[in-house]
Amino acid sequence: MTFPKLSITLEMSGIFFFLARFRGAVLGKGPEESIMRRIYLDYNATTPLAGEVFEAMKPYLSGEFGNASSIHWYGQRAKAAVERARERVAGLIGARPNEIVFTSGGTEADNTAVFGVVEAAGGGKKHVNVISSSIEHHAVLNACKALERKGVEITYIPVGSDGVVDPEEVRRAIRPETVLISLMHANNEIGTIQPIEQIGRIAAECGARFHSDAVQSAGKLPLNVAELGADLLSLSGHKIYGPQGVGALYVRRGIRFAPRLYGGHHERDRRAGTENVAGIVGLGKAAELAAASLAEETQHLSMLRDRLEAGILSRIPQVSVNGDAQRRLPSTTNLQFDYVEGEAFVIAMDLKGIACSTGAACSSGTLEPSHVMAALGKTSDQARSAIRFSLGRFNTTDDIDSTLEIIPGVVERLRSLSPRYKKSKLVAV
Repeated sequence: MTFPKLSITLEMSGIFFFLARFRGAVLGKGPEESIMRRIYLDYNATTPLAGEVFEAMKPYLSGEFGNASSIHWYGQRAKAAVERARERVAGLIGARPNEIVFTSGGTEADNTAVFGVVEAAGGGKKHVNVISSSIEHHAVLNACKALERKGVEITYIPVGSDGVVDPEEVRRAIRPETVLISLMHANNEIGTIQPIEQIGRIAAECGARFHSDAVQSAGKLPLNVAELGADLLSLSGHKIYGPQGVGALYVRRGIRFAPRLYGGHHERDRRAGTENVAGIVGLGKAAELAAASLAEETQHLSMLRDRLEAGILSRIPQVSVNGDAQRRLPSTTNLQFDYVEGEAFVIAMDLKGIACSTGAACSSGTLEPSHVMAALGKTSDQARSAIRFSLGRFNTTDDIDSTLEIIPGVVERLRSLSPRYKKSKLVAV
């Protein structure tokens, strides 16, 4: 589905954004803004660094400065810290420590999995096929597009209006030349959880490698790579209260893949480059904390999400939930506010001290509506009316109740500016 690149409402939101920032730059913060309570509801974009993680990292940002590849005392202390972190990350997903490859983040982990498996299978030298879905993160989608330009055939499996991939569609798409199936565990925009276990079994039956982007599900859902049937799995530190700029790729023992970086023999020849010791230590501590608090945090986030969602639906007409309302992350709700332009909503909420988003942070600023919304069958206007609220460890019921007091007024004001909304009211009369 294609959408026009410009719309009157999008231009209005751009003007809105400019005026808001102009006011802040010229006038500065008023007294009410300097004491404004700020509420963060965009945890799917990034999470704050946990205090325990910061404390774990501090020594490796100063006195503990050794290169983990050096054989002397300094280097071996750094190497020991990296290996402790490797054990903790492995523990979070039920893997062996030697199956964990540290990366610069989820994007590199996804790219390494997709390109690595295809190149190891002879991509470019013989015809190969990769299966993915229409709602993957751009780290996977754009990697697939790059492979297409090299002659690799990519099959994109559609999703239903609930955002769920049908495993039988995957089975029907498999061919003898299929070398990789890459499907995310949970979607970053709508939170929908895919039937990964079933798809993993299908991949094993046909002999294809199976990769899952678990960047959003790690630390929010119980993960066991054996139960999921994953050969490769990606995760990222800054989604689980760890530092930005570090992630990991699980590679099941015995899986062949071509590395993306060439240099020294780091990470058992799977990822060259001096290890980011402080970042890796932070990721390890974050993984340890996530594993310890998983059940309690899932219950807490589900309660907050349901409170927010029910409050919005009961207070504001013409709002609906995008994606599967049951099979989704406990932290995420994506709501369609009819006749509201999403960017204008996000800006208006930000001016009230509340952070939310229209979708993936990596797509911010694009003129195109969300590819996830398009895959759900949404029109251009519907796609631009979608708002994601993603909750996290530090949110409280007071945060939710304060947000519920503000949203109705914001929606009412934005709808009053919409010609389409006014026209719909006239038609209704």
